[in-house]
Amino acid sequence: MSNPIYALILTGGSGERFWPLSRRNRPKQLLRLVSERTLLEETVARLEGFVPTERILILTNIEQEKGVRDLLEGFPKQNIIAEPAKRDTAAAVALGAGWVAARDHSATMLALPADHVIADRAAFQETMKTAAAAAEETGALITIGIKPTWACPGFGYIEQGEPVRLRSDGKIAVHRVVRFREKPNVDLAESFLRKGNFRWNAGMFVWSVPTVLSEFNRHAPELADFISQVRSPKDLDKILHERFAKLPRISFDYAIMEKTEHVLVVEASFDWDDVGSWQAVAHYFKKDEHGNAANGALTALDSSDNIVFNDGETTIALLGVHNLIVVRTGDAILICHRHQAEKIKNLVGKLPPELQ
Repeated sequence: MSNPIYALILTGGSGERFWPLSRRNRPKQLLRLVSERTLLEETVARLEGFVPTERILILTNIEQEKGVRDLLEGFPKQNIIAEPAKRDTAAAVALGAGWVAARDHSATMLALPADHVIADRAAFQETMKTAAAAAEETGALITIGIKPTWACPGFGYIEQGEPVRLRSDGKIAVHRVVRFREKPNVDLAESFLRKGNFRWNAGMFVWSVPTVLSEFNRHAPELADFISQVRSPKDLDKILHERFAKLPRISFDYAIMEKTEHVLVVEASFDWDDVGSWQAVAHYFKKDEHGNAANGALTALDSSDNIVFNDGETTIALLGVHNLIVVRTGDAILICHRHQAEKIKNLVGKLPPELQ
C-alpha cells in the first residue's frame, strides 16, 4: 500500500439498550461491558501499530463529548469532534471524509463503529490491510462481511458474488457485492445461511478518498457540497454549526452503498460481536451450573438462566426466579424478563429525564 491510512471512528448512540448502566451521555461504547476497557478504548487500541493516533478522527455528539474526552485523555484533542445535531451515518461519514481530504486527498480511509467486540487484533489489521489494498487497486468501496454463525434477523446482509483476484492477493477472500439485503425475517435469514454466500453487514468500510468523494458527488450532492466546505481551510466549528443540522438525516448505506455500482466485500478473518443486548454481553460472564450468568459474585437458589450485572459492591441474591435480567447501578435497578430485553429502550422513554 502506497497511500497513508486514516481512520474514522463513529461513536454516537442513544444509550438505551443497556439501561440503567448506559445513559444518553454514556452509551454502549463508553461502557466496560466485557473487559477492563470501554469498547471505544478497545477500538482505538485495535488500530495501534496500523494507524497512528494523529490520523484517527473520533466523531461523537454534544451529549457524549465530555465522556469521550475524559476517557481518551491522551488522545489529540483536535481529533475529537462533536456533531452539533444527530444526522445519521451519511452526514458523519461526509464530515470524516472532508476532514481526511483536507489533510491528504489521496489517502485511504477506514470507517469503523466504536461499539464492537473484536478480540484478535492481528487478524483485524490483516483484514483491513487487504481491504485497503483492494480499495487502492480497484477504486471500489469496500465493505467488511462477517460470516454468519446463525440466522440472525437483526442484522443487514451482504450477498456475495464472484471472487476478485488482486495483485496483492492474500489469504483473505474478496468478492463482488451482488446487493445489500435489509434485516430479514427468520425464515429468510435461514435461507441466507443455507445458501452460504451471505455475510453480515458490520458497518465497517474502507475506500480511497477520491473514490468516496466521487460517490458523494454522484449520489448525494448536498453532502458533497458540505464535504467541499469541510475541506477548505475555514473555521470548521463555524461550518459545523451553520451547516450540519441542515444536512439530510439518512444512513450511509442508503445514501451511498446501496446506490454505487462498484462495491466489494472482504470477508473478516477475525472474531466479531456487536454485543447488542444484555443477552449478548452475558456470553462474556461466568455461568453457574444452572445457567445464571453474572459479572461478579452471585448467590442463587432454585434459580436458573438469569443475567446479573452489578456495578457496585452490593450483594445480589436470587431465589426461585428464572429468565430474568437484573442490573444494578448506583441510582437505578432494572428487573425484566430476558425475553423482553428488546423493549428496554421503550422503558427508558418513560423514566424521569435525569435517569435517561
